[in-house]
Amino acid sequence: MSAPTTKKPTVTEREARQVAEAAREQDWRKPSFAKELFLGRFRLDLIHPHPLPADEDVQRGEEFLARLREFCETKIDSALIEREARIPDEVIAGLKELGALGMKIDTKYGGLGLTQVYYNRALSLVGSANPAVGALLSAHQSIGVPQPLKIFGTQQQKDTFLPRCARTDISAFLLTEPDVGSDPARLATTAVPDGDDYVLDGVKLWTTNGVVADLLVVMARVPRTEDHKGGITAFVVEADSPGVTVENRNAFMGLRGIENGVTRFHQVRVPAANRIGAEGAGLKIALTTLNTGRLSLPAMCVGAGKWCLKIAREWSAVREQWGKPVALHEAVGSKISFIAATTFALEAVVDLSSQMADENRNDIRIEAALAKLYGSEMACLMADELVQIRGGRGFETAESLKARGERAVPAEQLLRDLRINRIFEGSTEIMHLLIAREAVDAHLSVAGDLIDPDKSLQDKARAGANAGVFYARWLPKLVAGPGQLPTSYGDFKHGVDLAPHLRYVERHARKLARSTFYAMSRWQGRMETKQGFLGRVVDIGAELFAMSAACVRAELLRRQGDHGREAYLLADAFCRQARIRVDELFNRLWSNTDDLDRKVVKGVLGGSFAWLERGIVDPSGDGPWIADATPGPSQRENVRRPFG
Repeated sequence: MSAPTTKKPTVTEREARQVAEAAREQDWRKPSFAKELFLGRFRLDLIHPHPLPADEDVQRGEEFLARLREFCETKIDSALIEREARIPDEVIAGLKELGALGMKIDTKYGGLGLTQVYYNRALSLVGSANPAVGALLSAHQSIGVPQPLKIFGTQQQKDTFLPRCARTDISAFLLTEPDVGSDPARLATTAVPDGDDYVLDGVKLWTTNGVVADLLVVMARVPRTEDHKGGITAFVVEADSPGVTVENRNAFMGLRGIENGVTRFHQVRVPAANRIGAEGAGLKIALTTLNTGRLSLPAMCVGAGKWCLKIAREWSAVREQWGKPVALHEAVGSKISFIAATTFALEAVVDLSSQMADENRNDIRIEAALAKLYGSEMACLMADELVQIRGGRGFETAESLKARGERAVPAEQLLRDLRINRIFEGSTEIMHLLIAREAVDAHLSVAGDLIDPDKSLQDKARAGANAGVFYARWLPKLVAGPGQLPTSYGDFKHGVDLAPHLRYVERHARKLARSTFYAMSRWQGRMETKQGFLGRVVDIGAELFAMSAACVRAELLRRQGDHGREAYLLADAFCRQARIRVDELFNRLWSNTDDLDRKVVKGVLGGSFAWLERGIVDPSGDGPWIADATPGPSQRENVRRPFG
């Protein structure tokens, strides 16, 4: 067996992109509402009438939610978790007893077999009780061992590990390294074949659940040899294996109860039978897992929005200013309206995406990514507005409020807890690029060779001919559509008229497609560097998707007789607010400071503005910006703390 390498892989930008591209799911075998939206085709038929779960799924889900609610209300002390920065063992034991570790695991393996819809509703409920508990359950089931094994595992792996994950064992997902984040081409952790085993060496950072986990999904690079294809590969690793050391339990501005650490692997032997999928399939497994796994985060954002609305309503009715409740002052009232309308729309997005995932009739990779992006951004805005509505009390901790005799409302804690959602499971910036790549897939499929410098003139000529045929058919369809007919979508008019909003979505989907085509024609191969433009394109798509989901949900609730009138009002308010944001984003596609910003950044990095930093004291401590992650035996105490 060869010794572990101590040199990080060196890759060019192009090589890194090729690794990411190879991990993408290349084909679109099922329809996608969001993909069609970015192509200028408003396929309302793909989401309306709103799909519904089966009666037996509803009954099973509601029964579990009732038990879970009682547990959250009586057993989870969020203030204690925040104060001690730890989830008590008895809470974890209670969740295991409830079966909460196996919400998404099939009943034949001892799980509850909940649908995606009810799994997400459970996370929304738990996350409202305490976000750290929600994060533990989500990391375990959405990206930990159960989900990749469900999709890619062998029957033996499922029989071995899923019963453990359903009832007793907590799992974690380990991809990130101290110097490797969203650029996995530089992954340094190695898995060297040795007989019937692989030997793992490397360091993993920000391992959510890693401090308490029993089972780990580890991404490591297998060297390429004559006998091994090699590449980034996924493994199930027993957390108590010799050579596995949790070197640090990380602490953060929020989610103080989260069990997140640094994990070192030194000569850790993993049976080849624990490899998930083929060698080199690790990134594809990770991305496929996240297609539905990403929905767990916006589900908890829905819970946060509902709590923000509850506190805003109760507080603003009691607090008086200048002779009337602060809610009746327009400056505050507009914030409450934003929270209410946005919570309604975000729940619509998550429920719709989840039900489509359960039915498996649509490809929801873009919808799930949009839900994650939109949910994480909007939840932070809602929490920030709640802090503003609460004023000084919003900035004050719940413990301090309680100490002086007022209701212990943890508004500032929610703001801290939610902030990480814009970073983990794909930062907002990475989500923009990921979604943009999927959104322009049809263009790259027919015209990508035209802008590929490595393609021959013959390849470019062939691509040019194919592109000519595609655009000759596609572009004329972007000129006119149902959105220009005043009678379109008339079945969405019931007291409040939502039809104009759907016509707006249809028109602006075509406008977005035209704008994307124009940008590709203008920038061609440089398009991928225009990250500001691509981010705005994606944000427009997210707003249009949310508007569509809100209208469809309002009509569903009306047909079911479940607060239909109020739902229509909320959908109308949300769409009007979203249209203002969309109009501004369209304006910023072409009127922005992107070019000037690049000049400023070059000046900053070159030291031209160092004089601007004078007159301060930097309280940062000493040490390297990135910790050393050289493979080798651990020199630190193992702080792994499995729940008893």
